[in-house]
Amino acid sequence: MIYIDPKILERINSWLTPTFDKDTQQTIKDSIALHPKEIQESFYQDLDFGTGGMRGIMGVGTNRINKYTLGKNTQGLSNYMHKVFPNQALKVAIAYDCRHNSKSLAKVVADVFSANGITVYLFEDLRPTPELSFAVKHLGCQCGIVLTASHNPPEYNGYKVYWEDGGQLVPPQDGDIINEINRLDYSEIKFEANDNLIKTIGKDVDDVFINASVKNGSFNTPQEAKDNLTVVFTSLHGTSITTVPETLKRAGYKNVHIVEEQRIPNGDFPTVKSPNPEEPEALKMALELADKVNADIVIGTDPDCDRLGVAVRNLEGKMVLLNGNQTMVMMTAFLLKQWKKQDKIKGEEFIGSTIVSTPMMAALAKNYNVEYKEGLTGFKWIAKMIKDFPQLNFIGGGEESFGFMVGDFVRDKDAVTSTLLAIEIAAQAKANDSSFYKDLIQLYADNGFYKERLISMTKKGIEGAQEIKQMMVDARENPLKTVNGSKVVRIEDYQLSKAKNFITNTEETIDIPKSNVLIYYTEDGSKIALRPSGTEPKIKFYMSVNTKLDNVSAFAATEQQLEDKLDAIVKDMNLS
Repeated sequence: MIYIDPKILERINSWLTPTFDKDTQQTIKDSIALHPKEIQESFYQDLDFGTGGMRGIMGVGTNRINKYTLGKNTQGLSNYMHKVFPNQALKVAIAYDCRHNSKSLAKVVADVFSANGITVYLFEDLRPTPELSFAVKHLGCQCGIVLTASHNPPEYNGYKVYWEDGGQLVPPQDGDIINEINRLDYSEIKFEANDNLIKTIGKDVDDVFINASVKNGSFNTPQEAKDNLTVVFTSLHGTSITTVPETLKRAGYKNVHIVEEQRIPNGDFPTVKSPNPEEPEALKMALELADKVNADIVIGTDPDCDRLGVAVRNLEGKMVLLNGNQTMVMMTAFLLKQWKKQDKIKGEEFIGSTIVSTPMMAALAKNYNVEYKEGLTGFKWIAKMIKDFPQLNFIGGGEESFGFMVGDFVRDKDAVTSTLLAIEIAAQAKANDSSFYKDLIQLYADNGFYKERLISMTKKGIEGAQEIKQMMVDARENPLKTVNGSKVVRIEDYQLSKAKNFITNTEETIDIPKSNVLIYYTEDGSKIALRPSGTEPKIKFYMSVNTKLDNVSAFAATEQQLEDKLDAIVKDMNLS
C-alpha cells in the first residue's frame, strides 16, 4: 500500500464531509483505494494564479479544477468586490471556451456571483477570450471571468480573472484577492443562484466586438489587394470560429479557406496532438490545404483564440511557420509604419513586450522614436503599462509565445484582430510585389538580424515541481560564467530584483515586480533566459542571438550562421 503523507491525508479527509456532495466524496474514497498516488497529486497543494490565471487538470481535490475550487475563488472574489466597490451596482462578464465542462463550470461561477448579489452577463455559448476582455469594458463591469486552459491538453481547464480596465489581474489586486480566498472555508461558498441577476449575452456583443476588430485591424488595403490574397484559416476546434471568419468577411476578405475538419469546436481536439499553434504539427492540415489552394498565408488560433500561428511562403515558395517573435516584430513594424504614415507619432507613443521576448522590439522603437516598455511574461503586464501611463498612446505589442495586441480596445492578447492584421500585412506586401517573408528579411536588414529559440522541459507531478525548483536554485547558486565560449557580462535575477554588471562590477535594482526569472547576457550579444512556466509543468529556456544582415542576398548564409550559434548554445548548456 502506498504511503500517504499525513498532512495530505488531512486535506483529503476535509473533503469527506457534508460540505461536499456525495459524488465527490465517493470519487475520493475510490481513489484512495485504487489510485493513492493520483489522489495525493490532487490534494498536495492549492491551485494558484500564474501568468495566465489559474489553470490545472480537472477532477476532485484542492489541486484540481472543479466546482469547489472555482466556487471558492469566486466567493473570495465576490467578497473582495463588495469591499473595493462599496455601494456600487456590481457587474461581471463570464465567457468560456470549447473545453470539457467549461459551460457547466461557467454556470457554477455565474451562480456564485449571483448568489452574492452581483449581476452576471453570461455568454450564451463559447466565445474567444479577447471578446471577454472587450465585454468587460463595453458592459461597464468591474470584473470578468473566462473559463479556459488555452492550449493545454484536453484534461485541463482554467479560470482567468479580468479587472474593470479589461486587463488581467495584477498586483496588488491579485495578492489581495488570494488572501481573501485563503481566508475562506469551502462551507462559506454560496452556490444557490439568483437567476434574476444572470443575463444572457451573445450576438449583441459579438457585433460590436467584430466591428471594433475590423476598425483596429484594417489599414486602407485596396479591395483589389484583398481579392488577390488567398488565406487558409483553422480554428483548431476552438472558439475563433465564432468571430474570425465574420471579421475577415466584414473587412472585405473573400478568398478565405477554412479547414473544415477542424471547424467544429471539440474539447478532445481530435485532429491534433496538441491544439498549440506554436507547433507545426498542429497546423499540418492547414498547411496541406494551403498547398492545395496555393494560399499565400496560413493562420491557426489556439482554443480560446488569444494566440495565433502564422505560416507564409519562404523564398523557395514553401510554407514555413514563423515563430512568435517574428510575427510580433512584423506586426509592430507595420503598425509603426502606418502610424508614421498618418503623422500620428508625436513623441507620446509606446510599444510593449516582455523580458523573454526578442530584443529586436527595442530596436524598432528606437528607429521610430517611440518609447519601448518591457514587463514580465504575460499580457497582464502589457495591459498594466497602458493603465499606468494614460498620457501615452499604446500602438501595439506582444510576446514570444505567439500573442499580440493591436491598440488598447482589448487589454489582452487578441488573435481575432491580430489575424486580420497579419492578413493586411500579407495583402499589402503582395500588392507591392513583395511578400510577408520578404518584408521580414528587409526588416532584419534595416534593424539587425535577431534569431530566437525556445527549449521547454516538461517535469510533471510533485517530483517534477521539485526538480524545476532545484534547477532554478542551482542556476542561482552556480551561475554560468560563459555561454558557448562567450563571457557572461550581466545577470538579471528578477526574483531578487537585482542585476549584476560584471564589466563595471556594479549592481542595480530591477524596478519590475518579482518573478522567478534569471537572464544571462554575454559579451557577443547573446541573451539566455530561464523561467519556470506559470501555467504548465515546464521550465523554459529562451535564447536570442543577433548579428548584422548586410544585404538581403546574404539572408540564407546569415540565418544559418545564427542557427549554428543557437545549436552551439543548446549543446553548451546540455539542453539537447
